[in-house]
Amino acid sequence: MFAAAAGVSLLGAAGCAPGAQDSAASAPTAAATGAQGQQAAEGSYADGTYSADGHYQSPNGTETIGITLTLESGVVTAVEAQTHPSNPNTRRFQGEFASGIAAQVVGRSVDELQVSKVAGSSLTSGGFNDALAQIKAEASR
Repeated sequence: MFAAAAGVSLLGAAGCAPGAQDSAASAPTAAATGAQGQQAAEGSYADGTYSADGHYQSPNGTETIGITLTLESGVVTAVEAQTHPSNPNTRRFQGEFASGIAAQVVGRSVDELQVSKVAGSSLTSGGFNDALAQIKAEASR
């Protein structure tokens, strides 16, 4: 179950992979709250900044990562991850994910996102995708 790769896919993947660095980006987080602005010209999402906590399963149990996305016309213009590690392995993988997620999602349509692995961290992607689903629901109201 170990591989070293990074990328965004339209298909999901599972597994756990070691990466190169142990750093973390931080951002405010809340359970599916968002600041809504104008209705997006493309798609059905209001412009604004949205935050949600995503949950996923790791060998150590349920883990959580906070995600904050800024949307403009249905496109991600900014992303930040707030790590919530429960142990040293989770700290490492969430840190690697947080340091690489912006390069994978900024500038892409929110409807095209289905993150599978970022900077060698694949299980954390499940938390991102969970938070993304909450954010999309909030932004479409």
